[in-house]
This record gives sequence, structure tokens and C-alpha cells, in this order.
Amino acid sequence: MKICVTSQGDNLDSQIDARFGRCQYFIIVDTETFEFEAIQNPNIDAMGGAGIQSGQLVANKQLKAVITGNVGPNAFQTLKEAGVDVITGASGSVKEEIDKYIKGELKPTPTPSVNSKFGTQGMKK
Repeated sequence: MKICVTSQGDNLDSQIDARFGRCQYFIIVDTETFEFEAIQNPNIDAMGGAGIQSGQLVANKQLKAVITGNVGPNAFQTLKEAGVDVITGASGSVKEEIDKYIKGELKPTPTPSVNSKFGTQGMKK
């Protein structure tokens, strides 16, 4: 099964990115083999619609779930419509969160965790 984790870097040891739509990288991981693909987020500097565009990008990867720090309403809706579980509140390394997911310690979030402009408010590094 494939899942996506938002990341500040391009490998499993990278830290979780608290943003979904404007995260640095999407790490697509096969939870059975731990093979992964790091995708640099092309929407990080989008003037608007980053959540929807990022949601469509990862939904096209036929994932079971997305693990992130926070997700806004537009991205949340896009992912839910694609049948992708959204898990928020993640922190630490990508690998740590994948391990928690595999162990069943992470549960889908029922609603967006932030407003639609969260990723643009002081989150740039």
C-alpha cells in the first residue's frame, strides 16, 4: 500500500513538513517494502490554489493516506473526494510517522486542521 508523507527533505530521515499544500516534498512510500519516491512540491510558491493542486498531485498517485502536520479545507476536500485518508498532527521524522501508521497508531482526521490560508502565514523558511 502506498501513502504520502509531507516532508522538509527528500528522504525518510527528513522532518515532517507542517504544511500540506506548500510542503517542501511529498514522500510517496510503499509501506510493505519502504521503497519511496521524493517529489519536490511544484506548488510551494503558488499564488493561490496550492492545497487543491497539491491534493490532485498526490491523489493521482493512488494512495491510501496522506500524513502531514496540517491540512486546509480545500486540500482536505480534494483528498477526501479521491478516497484518500488524511492524517494530521504529524511531527518528527518521516520514517517515525510511517512506523506509527503501520502499527495502527495514526487515525484519519475528520475535518481540516487549519484555515485555507495557513500555509502562507509565516511558514516560509
